[in-house]
Amino acid sequence: MTKIQSLTLGIAGLATITGLLIWQGSLPLAIGRDLAGRHTQDDAVVGVMNKSHDRSGTPMVKVKVYNAEGELVGPIEMPKVVKTEREWRAILTPEQFAIARASGTERPFCGTLLDNKKEGVYACVCCRLPLFTSDSKFHSGTGWPSFFQPIAAENVLNKMDYSHGMQRVEILCARCDGHLGHVFNDGPRPTGLRFCVNSESLSFTDIADIKELADEAARSSSAETSNR
Repeated sequence: MTKIQSLTLGIAGLATITGLLIWQGSLPLAIGRDLAGRHTQDDAVVGVMNKSHDRSGTPMVKVKVYNAEGELVGPIEMPKVVKTEREWRAILTPEQFAIARASGTERPFCGTLLDNKKEGVYACVCCRLPLFTSDSKFHSGTGWPSFFQPIAAENVLNKMDYSHGMQRVEILCARCDGHLGHVFNDGPRPTGLRFCVNSESLSFTDIADIKELADEAARSSSAETSNR
């Protein structure tokens, strides 16, 4: 077992020959099109998000985050990260904004994380939610960083994408809805899935610095538990 595997929890990531398994919370849903192009389930199901609202109407989401000890914990309920376009532009580079907030796509074989072989965690560039680990990264030959599963099913959302005359499954950060890329059913074992992600949508943290990803929500949750 590698260091990353010892820090993360295993998830169910499966694919059938004829379609993708899309997660709703922690449960996979077979959805998409079969080989003949027929819908295997109502498209609307893909848009179901793992979120609720608190009493003030603030959208909430349950995701897994790192604590101060460098352990992946949760899922923990926390507010979604919502900002205005001006606020996002103030904290992101023009390239990051164009992709993560405006659903753009970087040119293939140009991403800064494509050939990264270091051991560590890939987080959302917008809100720092952990999304993928180096253990699930593989060389797909497509020109974009590719992973066969997310760090936790709750942390990545799926949504039907009909842009450019195609039908694809878009993947987004569960905490801030940042655009990551798309997921396809041509990946390696054990899941058969390929999460095709833009480098500009990610930030990388080396395994030695994993505690830098410690989330305030994990500290708050731990404090609440100890006070009960």
